[in-house]
Amino acid sequence: MNFSTPFPRRLRVPALAALAFVCGLARAVPAIEQWTAPTGAKVQLVASHELPMIDIQIDFAAGSAVDPADKSGLAGLTRALLDAGAGDLDEQAISERRADLGMILGGGVDEDRASLTLRTLSSASERDAAVALTATLLTRPVFPEAVLERERERALAGLRESLTRPAVLAERAFTAAIYANHPYGRNISIESLGAIRRDDLVAFHARHYSARNASVTIVGDLDRATAEKIAVALTQDLPVGDSAGILPPPVPSKGGLTRIANPSAQAHILIGQPGMSRDDPDYFPLLVGNYILGGGGFTSRLMSEVREKRGLVYDIHSYFEPRRIAGPFQIGLQTKGSQSELALQVVRDTLAAFIQEGPAEKELRMARDNLAGGFGLRLDANAKILGYVSLIGFYGLPLDWLERYPREVVAVSREAVRDAFARRIHPDSLVTVIAGGDGDKGEGGSAAARP
Repeated sequence: MNFSTPFPRRLRVPALAALAFVCGLARAVPAIEQWTAPTGAKVQLVASHELPMIDIQIDFAAGSAVDPADKSGLAGLTRALLDAGAGDLDEQAISERRADLGMILGGGVDEDRASLTLRTLSSASERDAAVALTATLLTRPVFPEAVLERERERALAGLRESLTRPAVLAERAFTAAIYANHPYGRNISIESLGAIRRDDLVAFHARHYSARNASVTIVGDLDRATAEKIAVALTQDLPVGDSAGILPPPVPSKGGLTRIANPSAQAHILIGQPGMSRDDPDYFPLLVGNYILGGGGFTSRLMSEVREKRGLVYDIHSYFEPRRIAGPFQIGLQTKGSQSELALQVVRDTLAAFIQEGPAEKELRMARDNLAGGFGLRLDANAKILGYVSLIGFYGLPLDWLERYPREVVAVSREAVRDAFARRIHPDSLVTVIAGGDGDKGEGGSAAARP
């Protein structure tokens, strides 16, 4: 929708209301400053003086996608052991120091990123001490052999237990199927965890935890000069390194059906393909369209067709997970094993109709209103702002992305949704995985669908 042109008569009132909301939200969106530190790290700052707190997130392009093919889990173990010993501090000393300072550390690993987060008071003494400890963890981890063995055994125990659950089996098979030999398609295994040695953690850290591979986001009660000092303090003792390499695009999936036997009564069904990237030109039409299809809870088409009209499921959803390159598009549901074929056919029919026809105007208005109208709640705390601004920094999104979000949502048309789904989602290429359901064979022991 172009706000510089007159509104059609039938859209004028809701469109003007949406425009008023967007203009009001734009004034509330935090201002983001961005620069490159002398160390080579990218830095984002949002100053907010309402609370005497500072939230910091340091992201490295060191997610599971850069794991060696035979050592899946290395990125996760490397990140997990950052606070297990660093410099001349052991695990206990680090824990006690954190408690004394009242600082909170967090973070984790996904396919693209390894992250460390810090929350601290903004007063100089606590702030500087917390930053200094965080810098030690980032730049001088020890990776103690005994802690590595402990965490490996913990991971192995968790993996063995998870491999008994149909939901996990379905997700692993789905990931491997849609990404084939791509780095996004690797699953942690008992063999890959067993192959990891301390030297692997040291080498992984030296290669991927570098200044030029870092994005530092700072939100809270401080000024630009202080933020500049913090960014340098956190990254000056890291190797300079190089910026992250570019992942190859995934090969388009070839579709197909995979069945995994499991004695559960419920069949866990996943359907999908590689989807969209963080900077995808179809981001907003796919976002709005997915809300209508399966992301809007009880208002979604899939929920209406599969649960409300036919009672085949308790929950059904669809989502896009944007990543550096094409993250997955997935439809997920659980149903009785005896109803799995019927439920699957209804899902396929609903998706095909949506791709062919696009959304109704009423569905579109509701989706735009909910996505744009609820956006302000995603920015009502420093921790939430930190999450979004860190995404902007790490993925190189425009600095006005938060301001543009509701405006772009409101501008999505029915034709744009239909066009994006028709070009991007191909029913013949969708991978389908069914795990479990063998414990519910239906009447006469048959797994055939019943009306």
